Amino acid sequence: MFYLLSAIIIGFAVLSVTSSKLYRATMYLLFVLIAVSGLYFMLEYNFMGAVQLSVYAGGIMVLFIYAVMMTDKIGEPMRSISNKRKILPVVVTIGTAALAIYAIYSYQGIAATKEATVTTVEQIGSKLLTYEAGGFVLPFEVISILLLAAMIGAIVIAKAKKLVNQEKN
Repeated sequence: MFYLLSAIIIGFAVLSVTSSKLYRATMYLLFVLIAVSGLYFMLEYNFMGAVQLSVYAGGIMVLFIYAVMMTDKIGEPMRSISNKRKILPVVVTIGTAALAIYAIYSYQGIAATKEATVTTVEQIGSKLLTYEAGGFVLPFEVISILLLAAMIGAIVIAKAKKLVNQEKN
């Protein structure tokens, strides 16, 4: 199952990067995020798998698709890049992959100093929703206001561009 999910992630990630259609690239990214959540579920890290599905594959992808739909050139293929400009990204990718493979195979590991603790979803939820020291309610509220302001700003910018284009015609 791991190899199947890994192949899905790698395949759709490559398709997402190499696709010439913006909407298709976004949909391929959605499949990558869903497969990543499958890896979390396979590792029995159910909370992180649920967060991956709901936050990334759900919320963030809705924002991406919404942003793609707001562009004027959704159906048109993206401009192609010359072969000369493709050389540096390929070299950097190969170098990064080689460095990652070297780091994985040269890692010796460390001895565990104490036994691992088991954290339940209930403990995570109560920690996220507490106002006390170490709680995360205030940061969540600030981020929600920031995301709302970003969405309103994107709508205003998109509407302003459409009004300017209509006035020119």
